[in-house]
Amino acid sequence: MVMKILICSTLFLLLANHQNHAERVHPIYVSVLEVEHNQKENRLEISCKIFTNDFESMLKKNNSSVKIDLLGGMNQSIMKQLVSDYIKKHVSLQVDGKMQSMQFLGYEQADESIQSYLEIDGVKAVKKITVNDNLLYEYKSEQMSIIHVTVNGVRKSTKLNNPEEVADFRF
Repeated sequence: MVMKILICSTLFLLLANHQNHAERVHPIYVSVLEVEHNQKENRLEISCKIFTNDFESMLKKNNSSVKIDLLGGMNQSIMKQLVSDYIKKHVSLQVDGKMQSMQFLGYEQADESIQSYLEIDGVKAVKKITVNDNLLYEYKSEQMSIIHVTVNGVRKSTKLNNPEEVADFRF
């Protein structure tokens, strides 16, 4: 009987230690940026998906005087501005060699992520898009960015591993 208790206790401790370790380990650090040319509206529609916990940690690191709560804090206008500023600082697009100005539309929760929306007006045609993306690179050296660009129904994708920041797409 004592042996059974000892074995069960050992198994419990091993399982508890494994579960605590599993909660601490974050297996992947990734953001997903999608750019789609809306030819009818002459604009680029951009969405950016970042894991909520990583994004909040990065914003806390950069804004220690502000309580960061992207999912329901009282200062949502401040959160919107922080998200906008961060994304615009870490993502930029050139269309056919010309730098573009992005307009931040807002963000929402999407599963375990924050999905942000931006757009660039006045884009009639696209031959080449250059994306600069270093989202959360200063947060984790393992960070990577998946980028999807769709023009005229043709979707092209790439992956950037920190410290790679530039991706070119030709259509």
